[in-house]
Amino acid sequence: MSTTISLIVLCASFVILLLLRFPVSLVLALSSLLTAMTLDLPLPNIALRMVHGIDSYSLLAIPFFILAGQIMSEGGLALRLVNLAQLIVGAIRGGLAMVNCLACMLFGNISGSAAADVSSVGSVMIPMMKKKNYEPSFSVAVTSAAAIQGVVMPPSHNMIIYAVAAGGVSISSLFLAGVVPCLIMLVALMATSYIIARKRGYPKGEPVKLKEVPKILLDGILSLMTGVIILGGIFSGWFTATESGAIACVYAFILTFFWYRDLPLSHMKVIFLKTFRTVAMVLFLIAASNAFAWILTYLKVPQLITEALLTISDSPFIILLIINVLLLILGAPLDMAPLIVIMTPILYPVITSLGMDPVHFGIVLILNLGIGLITPPVGTVLFVGCAIGRVGIESATRALIPYFLVLVGVLFLITYVPQISLWLPNLFMK
Repeated sequence: MSTTISLIVLCASFVILLLLRFPVSLVLALSSLLTAMTLDLPLPNIALRMVHGIDSYSLLAIPFFILAGQIMSEGGLALRLVNLAQLIVGAIRGGLAMVNCLACMLFGNISGSAAADVSSVGSVMIPMMKKKNYEPSFSVAVTSAAAIQGVVMPPSHNMIIYAVAAGGVSISSLFLAGVVPCLIMLVALMATSYIIARKRGYPKGEPVKLKEVPKILLDGILSLMTGVIILGGIFSGWFTATESGAIACVYAFILTFFWYRDLPLSHMKVIFLKTFRTVAMVLFLIAASNAFAWILTYLKVPQLITEALLTISDSPFIILLIINVLLLILGAPLDMAPLIVIMTPILYPVITSLGMDPVHFGIVLILNLGIGLITPPVGTVLFVGCAIGRVGIESATRALIPYFLVLVGVLFLITYVPQISLWLPNLFMK
């Protein structure tokens, strides 16, 4: 059967199965199988490609990062980080909104997940903000937008997925590259929150009592040490990303179960079950996405897209604009992990032809798809925030518009100023 017909089968089956509300991982796997049949390819090849997609030592870091984040999330970490953020910025007008932004960044330094960010910090901050007469839709919007920092702030497991999909980009360099962009996001989100708070007359936060400061600082530092262990160990060269994840799990376990005693040891069963469920879902998505990406490569889709984009314009500015718009559109209905695996081999030839650094592109790709997590009609993070705040998706989306525009502005700033992402990797990884 011709390549054109096979490509039509791939696209049509993908769209139809998606509209029938099949899980994304099954959509990718089934579309790959149907297309392989039209191409008369041996079907075991699809299974082999799926296995090959997760046969990587680097991916072993993901279960450890998820487990460490799950342990800290199940304990009282979110509340301790909120208290630390309250100590730093809580007394400013609209302080609770800014506390929310800072707490999400601090928690993202540990969980590396936007969904974990919004569920853990949101469960503390959204009820607190509503109690202080913040509009519920605004509370959900600021929490959802701030949670996106978790996909850029190391240790993000999405960076590991990109590193594998891109053929071995340095995970350490990606982790370093995410720090400055995340700080810019934090400043932009806090400034937006302050402006909205001034305009709507939201109250100042209550100052922290002096006698509580030492305990808040100690708790905050101990909680943040999980992220310090991960990043410090990697950047110093003492251990790999996978080893740092394992050490972080041990530290999180000791801190939660023996230092703070937030949970009984029997709760580890629940933590392991939640971790296993999340890891299984992520790895199956990666496996199915790898098979789908292989079919696209077999049909020479990356080559066709590269030629098409370079035909439109030879200006890097225009091509990067088109890539960003394309990713923003795709990020709305599709999940982040499969898009990273699918779009990386498609766009990688384009960005290399432009002379773009793969580390820089990784940050642009991840932030772009992270914004998709708060974009309807899917918007996983936005839906979690709405569920916690008991707010309709329509009102939350309206309240989210200023933050969405700010995040898109940060995206384009990072896209067109490479040194924002590359400064720290160039400084430490030479």
